[in-house]
Amino acid sequence: MEGISSRLCVVILLAAIPASCPLQAQTEGTERILIRNVRLLDGAVEDEDEDEGAGAGAVVHILIKKGRLHLVTEDRIAASKADIGLDAEEGFLLGNLALGEPASFLILDEDPRENVEALLDTATHARFAISEGEIARNYLTSITDAEEEGRKRKWLAYTPPPFATPPSYKDKKKWNQFQTKPISGIFTGAVVLDRQRWLSQDTESEEQVGDLEEFDGGEIRGLRFGFVGTLNFKKPWVYTLFAATNGFAKGFDTTKDDGFTLFDYRLDIPLFKSSTVSIGKQKEPISMERLAGGAFLPMAERTAVSDGMLPSRNFGIVFSGVTSNRRVTWALGGFNDWIDASQSFDESASQVIGRVTGLPFVSADESNLFHLGLGIRYTDAEEGLRYLSDPEFNLSPVFVDTGLFEADSSTTYDFEASWRRGPFWVAGEYLRNEVAAPALGDPVLSGYHLTASWILSGEMRTYNRRSAVFGPVPVARSVYQRGWGAWEAVLRWTHLDLTDGAIEGGEMGILSAGGTWWLTPFFNIQFAFRLIELDRFDLQGTSDGLLVRLVLILE
Repeated sequence: MEGISSRLCVVILLAAIPASCPLQAQTEGTERILIRNVRLLDGAVEDEDEDEGAGAGAVVHILIKKGRLHLVTEDRIAASKADIGLDAEEGFLLGNLALGEPASFLILDEDPRENVEALLDTATHARFAISEGEIARNYLTSITDAEEEGRKRKWLAYTPPPFATPPSYKDKKKWNQFQTKPISGIFTGAVVLDRQRWLSQDTESEEQVGDLEEFDGGEIRGLRFGFVGTLNFKKPWVYTLFAATNGFAKGFDTTKDDGFTLFDYRLDIPLFKSSTVSIGKQKEPISMERLAGGAFLPMAERTAVSDGMLPSRNFGIVFSGVTSNRRVTWALGGFNDWIDASQSFDESASQVIGRVTGLPFVSADESNLFHLGLGIRYTDAEEGLRYLSDPEFNLSPVFVDTGLFEADSSTTYDFEASWRRGPFWVAGEYLRNEVAAPALGDPVLSGYHLTASWILSGEMRTYNRRSAVFGPVPVARSVYQRGWGAWEAVLRWTHLDLTDGAIEGGEMGILSAGGTWWLTPFFNIQFAFRLIELDRFDLQGTSDGLLVRLVLILE
């Protein structure tokens, strides 16, 4: 709803609510009110931090200060940081969520889109009501952190699924989910459509990579679909099974192939408190950017650094966990791609990968946090090594390439840091690959990126404390609610150096500027302009281009 009509609707509905409020006394005179587990009247958004499914709409937590809406987030807010903590139990919110404005909304016990009686009889169905910062009704139960910790968590996997967590099991009307006693799940997918145009290219660049105008055009960047859900043991096991075009699977180990492949197939089994073992084809536990879902990245396409120096998927086993205060995560995995490569285990390269992260600083309301991470990847280089990347455009020739070379082993170090303060997010990663190849001078290959994001509409990206990655933008008012959705502006610098010793893969710098318009949590349009500088073949070439991307996710 638009701002005025939304407030008018809430005021009219409030008028039908009797003044008698049994729990009103609990909230009178309080300055900080926390309401957890509120379901927005919109499509599903991944609720990574609370590890719950998304059902009919995003489940968020709301903090009100002095009658004004202070924070709407999918990140957990400690009950101790508010004077009153209330549990909406996934009740449905109707109203206007404008940060900094007096709070005005209802929380209904049923979805008014499914049962209009919830709107016609607010005396029965309104669990909570607040108008212009004044509480008119409160039938919500109080919560404490101790009670919250006692709840069973349904999603313990280190790597979140691509588009949706397991269903909430409360929304039984969703056509694409199923529930049985032994197994439950949800079918989901996404399609990504690109339109790309190269704007300019100098003579040196044309000598390096050829005429880029030949790559202008549109394409189906990726198509992906599959299932995610639970095997319903006493401690549920989580399964993930997805197929995709290889266009979604970019990494140094992936060729550009339009065919379909099993992209993810893994089983996540809880071991003991806050720890899990994951078995199957999955992401290696290294690099926040590589672990994050590609459909929710702030900039269209991952950086050339992660695509050029880290694989997309690998087959193996990962042990992971999080400390009791949920400020430190750890993961350790062993991998070998012999199954996908259709060859013996001894013929395939083996890897050992580990990652540890920490939150040295988190503000009281968790809207301000600082993240640090360290990852290490060792491979025995049994099949040789090759590192290559395009300039963060899929419709492009390869710009930097070491070619295949023999080595005894290589060790990659990944250093990551992120700072998020409300709608602002600054992130950076540095990768250093030390190759043991005496005949080539033991080359050291490296790269880094710096990314800055600002959500102009005021939303705050979620932070998953289980996986230590940032999630999607929780759209407060989508076009479904006659709002303008969420707007995100992004600036990024990438530098990749694949030249050292006897290896001459080239050196590339990319300046990217763009943004994303999140019309709904399932539908966004991305824009990206890139200026590329390439130093290779004793030439320094410059080129630039524009990308427009459409992302559609199955609701």
